[in-house]
Amino acid sequence: MYVAVLVAAGLLYGLSCAPGALWQDSGLIQYRVWHHDIEGFLGLAISHPLYYLVAIGAKLVPLGAFGHRVNLVSALAAAVAVANVFLLVRLWLGKSFPAVIAAVTLAVSHTFWRHASIAETYTLWTALFSAELVVLLQYTRTRRIGWLYALALLNGLAIAVHMIASIPLLCYAAYVALLLVRKKVRAKPLLVLVLFWVLGALPFVYLIVKNMVASGDVLGTLASAAFGHRWQADVLNTSLSWRIIGENLAFVLLNFPTPNLLLCAVGLYALHKKGPTSAFRNIILALMVLFFVFAFRYTVSDRYAFFIPFYCVTCVVIGLGVETLRLRLRQRAVLYAVAAFSLLPVVVYAAAPQAARRLNLKMPTRQNVPYRDDYEYFLKPWKTGYQGAERFAEEALDVAGADSVIYADTTTVGPLLYVQEVKRKRPDVSIVTGIVASAGAPAYGEQTLKSLIASRPCYVTSTSAGYCPAFILDNYDFIRAGVLWRVVQRAAPAEAQ
Repeated sequence: MYVAVLVAAGLLYGLSCAPGALWQDSGLIQYRVWHHDIEGFLGLAISHPLYYLVAIGAKLVPLGAFGHRVNLVSALAAAVAVANVFLLVRLWLGKSFPAVIAAVTLAVSHTFWRHASIAETYTLWTALFSAELVVLLQYTRTRRIGWLYALALLNGLAIAVHMIASIPLLCYAAYVALLLVRKKVRAKPLLVLVLFWVLGALPFVYLIVKNMVASGDVLGTLASAAFGHRWQADVLNTSLSWRIIGENLAFVLLNFPTPNLLLCAVGLYALHKKGPTSAFRNIILALMVLFFVFAFRYTVSDRYAFFIPFYCVTCVVIGLGVETLRLRLRQRAVLYAVAAFSLLPVVVYAAAPQAARRLNLKMPTRQNVPYRDDYEYFLKPWKTGYQGAERFAEEALDVAGADSVIYADTTTVGPLLYVQEVKRKRPDVSIVTGIVASAGAPAYGEQTLKSLIASRPCYVTSTSAGYCPAFILDNYDFIRAGVLWRVVQRAAPAEAQ
């Protein structure tokens, strides 16, 4: 049954996977994979080295397009995560029906499905985290130390994918400490636990040690590993606005637009029951609360993705709620309704773009990117056949003049570099941003532009504040050139007569 769920989820995500170049962070992920870059350029917390090692392995497989192979890493990892959730609930409750509902609920939840269709790190992390919960359950049932060793290894691997794994690490550490106090484990195996954890986290540990040696700055390197270059305030944020609260609640409802969400409350009610796996129940509840609180008060622009761990645990609790409902009501009609409601989100997502357009709802997105209908792109999680990013980059490089410079923003720089380097188009064009640039591109800055604009065509991908460099937006004029804008000297004001 595990294999059946794995294959079904793999087919779903394989069909919904984007075929090539992508916008924003996903485009930068593809760029890093192309350059075999496991460290990145935004700090160690954003390095995710194990994900890149896996994606680089996919790049080396000589089948299909490079971008599609990288995107498929997310799809296949998501399928493993869905199958793991099925296995977890099946082992925990001993019944297949609640396990299937839990797996389907995760599979069609909006944010998880969307990240299974593009190059991102979250589905690989979720695959490892869900495996952690499986071995944790087995330990609480059998008390065999080997399951704890497996837990340590898996959490180390998860840390090497994403630092959000530090939240379950705290829970596991507290649990092991409690076992020590109660003399249910001996102190001697702790060293083995640590060694297994370090083995799993080795790609990340390597980057930390490498940077410490190179910079001599131990505290700075640790801060980079925890927060990246500029996200410490967001990670430690404790303030909220009504806007953020409203958006966060909308994120949750978008992922569970089904009456089955009420089964989460039923599952939470059932969690208070004591039994042979009460420790597992307590850890599930702690993880659910911690993941929710972390994501809810996080303030980065893409914080919706940080709810994925909460959604994963929520689906497990929904599975518990389904089993509780089954035992109480014992009516097949109710179970048929639950099964139908588990697929309702697919219908909602299919209808959402048109409904949002008719209601003239304002999307909290940029909304002026060529070949990207934001209603379709963000409200439908599947990306089957989507080639808008590649089409934009192709046209931008077609319209750019000889030996020109394109000042790109972080949304568009990924596909531009993808088409230029992967498809080997227009190597004479320099593509620059504040974080990455094409080979041989001039430095990013106001003084550089002053010397360039008189001798080379210079373009920007946007004239909107926040996406166009301020030193260009404030001092130059623009002429539309296809999907780009050419930067020209600002006309002097007419002299007063």
